[in-house]
Amino acid sequence: MPSVEMAPAERAELLRRLVAGELPDARGRFGPFGGRYAPETLVPALERLTDGVQRYLHDPAFQDELVAELKSWVGRPTALSHAPTLSKRWGAEVYFKREDLAHTGAHKINNALGQALLARRLGAKRVIAETGAGQHGVATAAACARVGIPCIV
Repeated sequence: MPSVEMAPAERAELLRRLVAGELPDARGRFGPFGGRYAPETLVPALERLTDGVQRYLHDPAFQDELVAELKSWVGRPTALSHAPTLSKRWGAEVYFKREDLAHTGAHKINNALGQALLARRLGAKRVIAETGAGQHGVATAAACARVGIPCIV
């Protein structure tokens, strides 16, 4: 198992390969990390998902739709708010990145919206989401409602 520590050049190369669509590799690995360990019954769905991500990751129409929805519906970019009391106390300018102002009240909507748009493009009949404290489920349900796909949380 590789160490979690990576040199900056190794991290940059891993990111370059990811953005270029070279990862995951044929074995489902992201460089020295991970792999696909899933029940056989899920493999066809995971392969369709992988193909879809590779097809749409650099598709200008998909990216344009995602960016437009993030701006008009989610409310991105969210505001930066200066925190003068903390700035004075800590001797540095402190700002809060106000992800709480995004639609559904957290950053989770950013990922959920991209996944819902991808699911729609792939012809998904429904999306099933898990959630812990609930915000991921709320974001997924909202994103699916936005793109017209039923969601089970």
